[in-house]
Amino acid sequence: MNRLLQRAFERTAELPQAEQDRFARFLLAELESMRQWSELFAHPESEDLLERLADEALSEHRAGRTQPPASKQRQGHE
Repeated sequence: MNRLLQRAFERTAELPQAEQDRFARFLLAELESMRQWSELFAHPESEDLLERLADEALSEHRAGRTQPPASKQRQGHE
């Protein structure tokens, strides 16, 4: 375990039990999500799928059927 991760766990150990449980569930879910994404992208057909999705997104954008992310919209109103 590297120092940064060790420090994170040490700080987490100082939290109340309920907060530790919430953090543990979050971390385990993130690790599982990362594993699933890695497994998904390990297949050669994933590259073709991503290319098709990117082409669709660009086509929709060029056709004016997209909107900026909410964070960009908020910046425009400040």
